[in-house]
Amino acid sequence: MRLTYFGHSCFLLETATARLVFDPNLTANPNCPPGVTPATLRCDYVLVSHGHEDHCCDALALAQTHGATIVGNYEISEYFLAQGAKTHGMNPGGAWQFPFGRVKLTLARHSSSIGGPLAPIYLGEACGVLVEADGKRVYHAGDTALFSDLQLVGRLGLDLALVPIGDNFTMGPEDALEALDLLKPRLAVPMHYNTWPLIAQDGPAFARAASTRGHAVRALVPGESLEF
Repeated sequence: MRLTYFGHSCFLLETATARLVFDPNLTANPNCPPGVTPATLRCDYVLVSHGHEDHCCDALALAQTHGATIVGNYEISEYFLAQGAKTHGMNPGGAWQFPFGRVKLTLARHSSSIGGPLAPIYLGEACGVLVEADGKRVYHAGDTALFSDLQLVGRLGLDLALVPIGDNFTMGPEDALEALDLLKPRLAVPMHYNTWPLIAQDGPAFARAASTRGHAVRALVPGESLEF
């Protein structure tokens, strides 16, 4: 299985049979590698953790360009379905077996809306996304705050956890270390940081701090991939 980071919280996960994009933010992402656009990023599924534009602004373009299915909570699914996309709606706690593997939406502690500023559209509960494919279990935490139920996500074992560290809008590095204590993944990758000054963080420093607590963390630079 191969993971590629595009900055912010956007990743490509390549399984044996499908290409999955998490939280697509390419066109509004200053750290997105040159040449990576909705037109060039071929995918089969688009997994959206919540409705904020920095996590779903390119979902529709990816779906329309590549015939990909947008997977998210019910409100997100209906929002993009009404714009002509192919979607699969779920809700926290629910899971579905797709051709490539199983997807489950988990609880997260965050808000979720799009548009504004005076009339934002509510897009359901924010979620984490748990993918089981090729004998691996991958968890994208979305923009969650630290909360104790994260231990339930990790209880069956996680091969990879993608966790926010940016602070201000999400967990900061200190809370993210506590989250790793609860999740206990074999490997973690930090996300949702260094996109803007407000969420500036030191990814390698976070990885070093995590190692002192027994966690393996790899801070990817945008455009970098890892196989696991």
